[in-house]
Amino acid sequence: MPLAAAGLQCKGTFERELRARGYRSVAGADEAGRGSLFGAVFAAAVILSPERPIRGLNDSKQLEPDRREVLAARIRERAVSWAVAAVDAATIDRVNIYQASRLAMKRAIEQLSPAADFLLIDAVPLALSVPQQPLIHGDARCHAIAAASILAKTARDECMRQWDVIFPQYGLARHKGYDTPEHQRALELHGPTPLHRMSFEPVRARSLYPWETDPRQMELFVMEAGA
Repeated sequence: MPLAAAGLQCKGTFERELRARGYRSVAGADEAGRGSLFGAVFAAAVILSPERPIRGLNDSKQLEPDRREVLAARIRERAVSWAVAAVDAATIDRVNIYQASRLAMKRAIEQLSPAADFLLIDAVPLALSVPQQPLIHGDARCHAIAAASILAKTARDECMRQWDVIFPQYGLARHKGYDTPEHQRALELHGPTPLHRMSFEPVRARSLYPWETDPRQMELFVMEAGA
C-alpha cells in the first residue's frame, strides 16, 4: 500500500514505517529555486540517522534564515549521508524548469553514500530504479524531505550572495533572484545577465534578443509563482 494511502501524515512517521518494512537508507529529496528568474535550481538529498535526531526540521520556507543555517549545520553533522546538486540556467532554458528540478534531485540522490534504498520526494516522481514515494507538500510532512529542503535552500542562498558580488545592481542577496519589484526594476534598467533564465517571461520580455522557448515554460513559471 502506498504510504500516503496508509494515512501516514505526521513527520517522522514515513521514515519509521519504511524502516519497519526493512528499508535502512531512506532518503528525502527536495529542490530550491524553481520560481527564481536567475541562476541554477538546487536540490539536496538526505538520509537522516534515527539515532541522531534533529529537532525543528520543517519546510525551509517556513523557517527564518538564521534558523535554517543552524539546522543546515546540524543536518550536515548528524545525517548518515547528504548531497547537494544544481542545474544551471542554460539547462533550465533548454529542458524547462520542471525537468531541470527533477534532474537536480536525481543528481543529488546519485551522490549519496551509502546509497538510498527508498526515496521520499517532494511532489514529483524521478526516473530512478530505487523505490520511491512522491509526497505533496512533502517538505512540511516528512523529516527527511524537510532536511533536504533546508540544505538546498541554504546552498542556493549562499550561491546568490556570491553572485551578488559579481552583479550588485540586481539585489540578488536580498531577493535571491525571485520576481520581486526590485528585481523587475533592475531588469528594466540593466537587462538580463547571462545567468538569468531567458525562457522565463519576466526575463525574456526585458531582453534585447529574441528567444524561442517551450510555451509550457511560462505555464510552469506561473504555477510556481502562484504556489
